[in-house]
Amino acid sequence: MDPETSKLVEKAIEELKNGRFILLYDFADREGETDFAIRSDAVNPRDILRMRKDGGGLICTSIHSKAAELMGLPFASDALRMTKIAEREGDIPYDKENHSSFSLWVNHCDTYTGIPDNDRALTANRLAEHVKQAMAGTPLEFRSEFRTPGHMATLRANDRLLDKRRGQTELSIALAQLGGFTPCVTICEMLDDNTGKALTKADAEAYAKKNGFVFVGGKEVVEYWEAHKVY
Repeated sequence: MDPETSKLVEKAIEELKNGRFILLYDFADREGETDFAIRSDAVNPRDILRMRKDGGGLICTSIHSKAAELMGLPFASDALRMTKIAEREGDIPYDKENHSSFSLWVNHCDTYTGIPDNDRALTANRLAEHVKQAMAGTPLEFRSEFRTPGHMATLRANDRLLDKRRGQTELSIALAQLGGFTPCVTICEMLDDNTGKALTKADAEAYAKKNGFVFVGGKEVVEYWEAHKVY
């Protein structure tokens, strides 16, 4: 592996461990999008503010598959199978071999509407605690703290992570596993205010440089993952 690639990915992992944002780009031949990514147990209301104003995409929380299973979070496509419009195999134009990672949309029970910055930060924080306990083999009672439908989209990572699927969900959870911290990461796509499309990679890199954030691509993360796999 190129030493610069190793250094970049390790810096991204260190930033995440320290509760800071990184900017995570997937692949030009996939979504071609950059996401804000931050560990969910570190999210505060100002982080939600930054994501909704400077990102503009959907604020979601990625969860390790083991934790999602113990928490009772199915894939949305499975939960909605009885409906006529449920996602089917091959429906995703940028990933024909996998279904989307969406699970349920939840609010923490201590929120009011669930949408303000304070509410979404609380939901993300408590999701992280439930993931932590589930990964330790002592899952909490999920229904005692959360309700669905809600305003935080949860994403369930593939159980083989980057070996099987290479979306933002798996990229973010792979980084958490490599870093040894709770595999629960809150992410949000960066959109362009002028074009109505995703922010270009070049513009996302410029934003990262201006704001002091590490920018890392899926190519680099996968290369590092291949050498240091942690499921």
